[in-house]
Amino acid sequence: MSTRSAPTILGLCFVFFLFGLAIFAPLLAAYCPYSVELERALRPPCREHFFGTDRLGRDIFSRVLFGARVSLAVGVLSMLLAIGIGTSIGAVAGYYRGITEAALMRLTDIVLAFPTFFLILLLVAFFEPGFWLVIAVIGGTGWPATARLVRAEFLRLREADFVAAARLLSASDARIILRHLLPNALGPVLVSATLSVPAAILTEAGLGYFGLGVQPAVPTWGNMLREAQNYFRHAWWYATFPGVFIFLTVFSFHLLADGLRQQLNPGRWRGRLLA
Repeated sequence: MSTRSAPTILGLCFVFFLFGLAIFAPLLAAYCPYSVELERALRPPCREHFFGTDRLGRDIFSRVLFGARVSLAVGVLSMLLAIGIGTSIGAVAGYYRGITEAALMRLTDIVLAFPTFFLILLLVAFFEPGFWLVIAVIGGTGWPATARLVRAEFLRLREADFVAAARLLSASDARIILRHLLPNALGPVLVSATLSVPAAILTEAGLGYFGLGVQPAVPTWGNMLREAQNYFRHAWWYATFPGVFIFLTVFSFHLLADGLRQQLNPGRWRGRLLA
């Protein structure tokens, strides 16, 4: 293992570890994350409660595990929505050019002109906060960067010889886009997708902190931080463990994205596909 690849492998291992915790949370959690026992409130970390308990006596370790399920689900599903929208818009704009490109890119610029987090706050304020709404607003506002990346790749590739050969063979536009251009533009898309997950998790945590994300008593790392904000001085564990998991998750995804960026540079990626 080279020195350069070590951080990437570390990030990948921790990402798999997090998903393992989320998937097997019901087996790993020693207590029900919703069980309220006031006599155990604000106990520090101990043998019975690895991460201590919260103000209602709920086991923080169990809530962190189940919170990983929600936070990672929001991150992944929001990423899939954003990547789907961005890739579609970028592909159409980059391939057809002209009025189509101008209209789609102006739409992209309009979305980019608004501060994303405040736009999300505005949308959430008009509707009842919930799991699917959070995914919809994060994914529905996170696609412009991907759209620009895909458009740039399509503009670079649309005049390549293999695309001209496909046109000479009377290939349809859909076939050229899906079979020839899109696979060769996947490098930047994969990097963008990897970076979209921690961005969505941070946004969800911010919404949860303001009480506009997934609502209690469903545990997420964001709303756990919100509940802990008044107890930090005399119950340091309350906010520390959800915060540490947010930090490690974002950090590991960024390590993974950096490694993908080095491995899937346009020249190397294109050479592998066209060999």
